[in-house]
Amino acid sequence: MKKGIVVLFVLAVIAAGAAWVMSAPTRMSEQEASALKAGDPASGELVFWAGGCASCHAAPDAKGDDLLMLGGGLRLETPFGVFVSPNISSSEADGIGAWSLADFGNAMTHGTSPDGRNYYPAFPFTSYARMSDSDIGDLYAFMKTLPAVDGAAASHELGFPFNIRRGLGLWKRLFLDPSPVIAAPVPADSVDMALWERGRYLVEGPGHCGECHTPRDFAGGLVLPEWLGGAPAPTGEGRIPDITPVEGKFGSWSAADIAYYLESGFTPEYDSVGGEMVKVQENMARLPASDREAIAAYLKAIPPVIPDAN
Repeated sequence: MKKGIVVLFVLAVIAAGAAWVMSAPTRMSEQEASALKAGDPASGELVFWAGGCASCHAAPDAKGDDLLMLGGGLRLETPFGVFVSPNISSSEADGIGAWSLADFGNAMTHGTSPDGRNYYPAFPFTSYARMSDSDIGDLYAFMKTLPAVDGAAASHELGFPFNIRRGLGLWKRLFLDPSPVIAAPVPADSVDMALWERGRYLVEGPGHCGECHTPRDFAGGLVLPEWLGGAPAPTGEGRIPDITPVEGKFGSWSAADIAYYLESGFTPEYDSVGGEMVKVQENMARLPASDREAIAAYLKAIPPVIPDAN
């Protein structure tokens, strides 16, 4: 009996040690970090709008230049608890002003803070991990030009076990994958591949459209076979629509309809954008027309998700 208890104890210690090692926050390798270069702020501004940074980190009713005041504080109520967007202004004390480019890259691609903590995936690093080194460098350069906002945002409001950040290291091993979600349109010769690939990059990477439009499993990971097939709203109120090319509804929109909607906010039925999509559309309207066309081309050439599967 005692021998059995000892064996179980040893196995428990080994399992705990393995879990501790596997849950450790990860960072870029030295080679990856050295590949990052502070880039062009003007190009970084386009990445900023594509990434929707102001939508979460500026004040809810911000307009004009106030969209660049990134003091955080937005509350996102989810089944896991309340997440509060942090200050990401250039404040050295309360924001990210003291971050190095490597710090920024680790946050964007690995979900790891400068002090070695796992970030919660309410920060969509699982999508940002698909961003190019040049876009990360450009975005960093632009963020450095933005005003400093004093004051740290409130802490997240999470109960056990979600308040234990270390466990997110295991979550990342399951759900953090920088490879593309959609391999290629079928048939590939049916689309302009350069345009489609640009659209894939914007949607799957900085645009992080899948974070809201794709359902999640019990652990909060995206259900990739139902990519962009619609999902319950993260706040628990309403539903985020299916934006795959299923017949009827969004699937009946042409590529030109989608591009125009992202530019103007008007649907083919002469309705206007509403809800949380308002901020997304306003961000997309700041991008070059070619990028909106690329997003449309991508959305028209991805696998449809059958509504009954949602």
